[in-house]
Parts: sequence; structure tokens; C-alpha cells
Amino acid sequence: MLTEDDIKRINELYHKRKEGTATTEEIAEHDGLRQRYIAAIRENLRGSLDATTVVYPDGSRVNLGEKYGKNRNGKLS
Repeated sequence: MLTEDDIKRINELYHKRKEGTATTEEIAEHDGLRQRYIAAIRENLRGSLDATTVVYPDGSRVNLGEKYGKNRNGKLS
């Protein structure tokens, strides 16, 4: 899970990178933090979709987590 400080650091490193003043270590740090941020967003979205139920006009319901969620092996269907 990313903290508010991690997000601030991502933004600081982005601005340094954009200005062309970032070191190789800072670029690697930025890339790593950004990948963690993207993974956190995907995990949050997956949780939201797994908890979503679609109700059709005929009254039938489909739980997206049950239909498209993870199977027994922990992989997406």
C-alpha cells in the first residue's frame, strides 16, 4: 500500500525527471514507485468490480466478482 508520502515522492521525481535533473537512481526509484502505484490502483479497481452486482431490467442479477473474478488458482478467469 502506498502512503501519501510515496505519492508526493512520485510527483517530486516526476518533476525532476521532466526537468532533466533526475539521477539514474532517482529514475529507478520513480519507476519502482510508479509500478507500485499502478498495482495499487488495479487492486482497488478489482475489489470494486468484485463487489459490483449488475441488475438487468428483467430483475436478474449478475455478480461481477463471481462471474469474472479470480478462480481457485488465484488467476483471473
